[in-house]
Amino acid sequence: MRYRAFIATLLAFCLSVFITACSETPETKEGKTYEEIVNTGLANSCPTIEATARGAIPFGTDESYTIQNLCLQPTNFAVKVEGENRRQNSQFVPGKVVTRYTSSIDSVSGSLSVNEDGSLTFKEEDGFDFQAVTVLLPGGEQFPTLFSIKGLVATSQPGANGISSSTDLKGEFNVPSYRTANFLDPKSRGLTTGYENAIGLPGSTDADELVRENKKRFLSEKGNISLQVTNVNIESGEVTGNFESFQPSESDMGSKKPSDVRIRGVFYARVVPA
Repeated sequence: MRYRAFIATLLAFCLSVFITACSETPETKEGKTYEEIVNTGLANSCPTIEATARGAIPFGTDESYTIQNLCLQPTNFAVKVEGENRRQNSQFVPGKVVTRYTSSIDSVSGSLSVNEDGSLTFKEEDGFDFQAVTVLLPGGEQFPTLFSIKGLVATSQPGANGISSSTDLKGEFNVPSYRTANFLDPKSRGLTTGYENAIGLPGSTDADELVRENKKRFLSEKGNISLQVTNVNIESGEVTGNFESFQPSESDMGSKKPSDVRIRGVFYARVVPA
């Protein structure tokens, strides 16, 4: 009988701990000071709202709106790798970020307008709209890339007339060069500093295999993203959802062919009247 009482007490204690842990809300960085956030990992997390939040934020055709505090938190990185032979198709291989503690885009804002067909158009205008990250694949190869939504123009499906849990915003953005003008490669070749070539005979610098390495360029590529709204808080104007982005990796200022990088994660934003 004593053992039964002990086991019953132990099970009740474990159940109470489990219920308490499940009922606690995730800790966020909202309202915290720098000292309370630093070295906690909260700087990389986007705000959240209750998963049960449903509804729609209707828009009037004569009204204008803005999106504020847009935050994109990546949860999955993958790089498209070519098959070892012609029979194997290229596929995205999952990797992990190895360069920074903070990989999220945050505090982005921009205009949100209603088009004649009822669709919505979001234009990114300001904020921390890029993060320099390096993706490491299982084989050890590294792919620097600039996670970006610079100059994003995203449009929803026609007839939306507002934001709901079925709204999808898709658009294109700019991906600036991961390297800056002062970057020097291992042989001290750069765009504005360093050497023009790194070989002993100047007459051989025009060789085809050396032109791309010797002539550095600041290239700006294009990427595309899809923002899928899943939860809407009508009272506060907050929305959350998932995103999927495709963009090129760094080409080392034109010296090599960039690879396709797929970035998936969650996002948060607040919709307010302009």
